[in-house]
Amino acid sequence: MANNEESRGLKSLFDWFANRRKSGSPHLEKQEREIADGLWHKCAKCGVLAYAKDLKANQMVCAECGHHNRVDSDERIRQLIDANTWKPIDENLRPTDPLGFRDRKPYSDRIRETQEKVGLIDAVKTGLGQINGLPIALGVMDFRFMGGSMGSVVGEKLTRLIEQATQRRYPVVIVCTSGGARMQEGMLSLMQMAKISGALQRHQDARLLYIPVLTNPTTGGVTASFAMLGDIIIAEPKATIGFAGRRVIEQTLREKLPEDFQTAEDLLKHGFVDEIVPRTQLKNTLTQLISLHQPMPTAPNMVLWETMTLTSTGVE
Repeated sequence: MANNEESRGLKSLFDWFANRRKSGSPHLEKQEREIADGLWHKCAKCGVLAYAKDLKANQMVCAECGHHNRVDSDERIRQLIDANTWKPIDENLRPTDPLGFRDRKPYSDRIRETQEKVGLIDAVKTGLGQINGLPIALGVMDFRFMGGSMGSVVGEKLTRLIEQATQRRYPVVIVCTSGGARMQEGMLSLMQMAKISGALQRHQDARLLYIPVLTNPTTGGVTASFAMLGDIIIAEPKATIGFAGRRVIEQTLREKLPEDFQTAEDLLKHGFVDEIVPRTQLKNTLTQLISLHQPMPTAPNMVLWETMTLTSTGVE
């Protein structure tokens, strides 16, 4: 008899806990979701939980394993450009649908939906600013907008940025992240490769500096054009950099590729990039490179030097 009462009491206790857990579960799940989404970030590589503010203070680089999380264009500008010096240019250039392209939905609808979702007009932001007091022309691609694909607006904005930099004699830095050319614009997208490359050639003819920063991922037509035309090419650690995808290459060659194929480290080993720079050191590294490549002294100083040289040799 006592055993039956004891078992009934134990069963009711279990029922009470089960009912409490069931009734409170939506609130607990919501609370856990809010904590995960707002306060903590789980590293995609090592799984360590990091306080979101600490992660942002470390420029979205995992302090445990060094994994570089993807950042948007606004955050990248804040990381590189001195406060209150950023002046965006060509903000109102908007993409159109010249081919009337349609896949699962019209291209025009896809553009509008993406603009509303991510709050960008297109996949790149350009402007002038200062980096540790040095003037710079900066372009930052944003992977959130259709995979950072290079359409007509991306090509036009980068070309105008480079032309302004050439006119002002500023160095150019472009932070690249892209899936390649935008297929919805067909040949018009591919033409941007030549247009940007032409502007970079004129910039180089003026003996001015251009540094591309390759982040994860940088692929397709971007890699085949301005991403690889720099005087000094910098990459972030473990970034995927290449033209065709790994699967396409393996199917074409019918060979298994190495595990580190198309990583920044593999490209550095084969001479395709000049340096791998962690994001936390990028601003200071760019500052050093830009300061070392400042324009030559002005003409009056050169004339004075030539006069001193001639006098010292006794030539009248």
